[in-house]
Amino acid sequence: MNSTPISSPLTLEEKNCLLKLARQSIEIATTRKHLPPLQLEDYTQTLQAWGASFVTLTDNGNLRGCIGALEPYQPLVEDVREHAVAAALEDYRFPPVRPSEVPRLEIEISRLTAPVPLEYTDPAELPHLLRPGIDGVVLRESFRRATFLPQVWEKLPDPKDFLSQLCYKMGVSPEAWRSQKLVVLTYQVEEFHE
Repeated sequence: MNSTPISSPLTLEEKNCLLKLARQSIEIATTRKHLPPLQLEDYTQTLQAWGASFVTLTDNGNLRGCIGALEPYQPLVEDVREHAVAAALEDYRFPPVRPSEVPRLEIEISRLTAPVPLEYTDPAELPHLLRPGIDGVVLRESFRRATFLPQVWEKLPDPKDFLSQLCYKMGVSPEAWRSQKLVVLTYQVEEFHE
């Protein structure tokens, strides 16, 4: 089993395979049935390699669940399945998805690169170092941590607003990024959806 994330892009067939697996897993999990074990040998080497993913569920354009991992700890195919089910049933911001909702859900999968520390000396320069639409951002302060995927730039295109909302999500003052030096990491995603 390969524990190093693969940087080559997924093929269309691999993307479709992951989307189909995510939908089937949500369909099974919302009926409270147990998921059958995955047969890793049935998947490509790329899907068997360790990978980190986020699965985002929307219903008519409205967020319905989003859960994922920033660091790889299992094969990508297992990671996508786990986070598809978690996005449907365990996102604390929403009630669990009901079986009747599943056909309306739109599934988006983001395969992440490894987060890299963003070096900066003055909080005022931080907004200028981010690349809107490209960078996913992780903020850390002691035991708190929060992230926004690069897709969030569509709703928050201004880097200052982006950072303020990310601080709020982390549970600190929206102005925290202006007044203290937080740990900042960036990553990129390969995003695809149904």
